[in-house]
Amino acid sequence: MADDAILSTMLSICLFHPEIPQNTGNIARTCAVTGTRLHLVRPLGFDISEKSVRHAGLDYWSEVDITVHDSIEAFMEEHGSDELWFFSKKGQKAYTDQAFRKDGCTYFIFGPESTGLDESLLSAYPDRVLRIPMVHGVRCLNLSNSAAIAAYEYYRQLGFPGFETEWEGAGLREDL
Repeated sequence: MADDAILSTMLSICLFHPEIPQNTGNIARTCAVTGTRLHLVRPLGFDISEKSVRHAGLDYWSEVDITVHDSIEAFMEEHGSDELWFFSKKGQKAYTDQAFRKDGCTYFIFGPESTGLDESLLSAYPDRVLRIPMVHGVRCLNLSNSAAIAAYEYYRQLGFPGFETEWEGAGLREDL
């Protein structure tokens, strides 16, 4: 598991009804390298059994703190009082305009790849819906890219606590 300095920031990425296993695998890798917790909310569009994960070559899966919730309602009942941020192209505020808390539990919530977050959820939390800016006319950004962008903005604001920010490799060419 990740360094305690990273986990003390308590960022979690939550996927409501993820459909595409490759996206969830990529997000799990982002969580592994950043010390971010991953919450998955059923129904899942794929199998996350140990055999399935091993077969997919997800050797970092054991490095991720994963919690699976039975429903959106169960997740909201347990975490509704935490700092929740919903990512959607329907958000009125750019994710870069939000100063994220430095303490407590922060959750970045993403919806299914095919539909995004439910409109009723977005309207229940209008001040908590963030968007990643894109050019006009393009449907959406890939889910795993969106989660990575959001996570790295969060940690950038915190100064990348516990992250290796410089490479100490031997033999680096000076002209690169």
